[in-house]
Amino acid sequence: MSLSILGVIVVGQWLVEPLQFQFVRNALAISVLLGILCAIVGTYLIVQEKGMMSCVISHAILPGISIAFFLGINLSIGAFIAGVISAFFVVFIRASSRIKIDTAMSLILSSFLGLGIILITVLKTNKLDLSNLLFGDILGVTTADVWETAVITAIVLILTKLFYKELQFYTFDPLGARAIGLPVNTMYFGLICAITLAIVASMQTVGVLLVMALLTGPAATAYLIVKELHEMMIVGSIFGILSGAIGMYFSYHWDLPSGPAIVMVIFALFLLALLLSPSQGILTRSRRRSTNP
Repeated sequence: MSLSILGVIVVGQWLVEPLQFQFVRNALAISVLLGILCAIVGTYLIVQEKGMMSCVISHAILPGISIAFFLGINLSIGAFIAGVISAFFVVFIRASSRIKIDTAMSLILSSFLGLGIILITVLKTNKLDLSNLLFGDILGVTTADVWETAVITAIVLILTKLFYKELQFYTFDPLGARAIGLPVNTMYFGLICAITLAIVASMQTVGVLLVMALLTGPAATAYLIVKELHEMMIVGSIFGILSGAIGMYFSYHWDLPSGPAIVMVIFALFLLALLLSPSQGILTRSRRRSTNP
């Protein structure tokens, strides 16, 4: 048997072996869904230069999770409410004072994170699995998690399709959008809700501390390769799906923490695009100069 055939067999076994387990199939399914969801939402974040908003919301959901756990309700509900409230606190501080947006984000992030830790202590929610919550466990995804993520992804896809032109106008020219009468406040609220939903859906996979990479990494990678908004969504979705799937296989075969494994794959793909992108790559600059004197 030739080495090439043997290599194909080994790779095939490496890919197929995990699929006999239901939890791996669930992990792959949610990787595909989150790759699409986070790329779509992340595209708007990258273009609007609001990537740090995902950082704020992902940390700020901790108080909501603590309260929801204490009350015995779905953690996603508490996380969503806390995430939306934190985003509006940022906007309120920015609109009501001379404080810059980055300072407001930093203040709200640290304050909500501190509040969450205090609530965990005061409400005695020590049984809350902070390790999986903070860093994720894609191999612990259940069928219910997959369906919940599928519903969230479908909602975001439908709304993006229905209001794509309006969102595109608002993304590139918010002042112009306001001038022609578009409901920019409602559109901003919708974007915040979409970001929060994506973070809530990603909690189980990469955890709240690493979800920023899933939201911004694939979209940023696509931004280095293509120019159009819809192209960024498509290419970003492909990178998001690849990152989740490859990270999941690494986690399964090499017993690595799933969230960090996925994040490192995201970063590796971004580095490749940063170096080799035909239009913006570091290593392709000389070629671009020679073709465009």
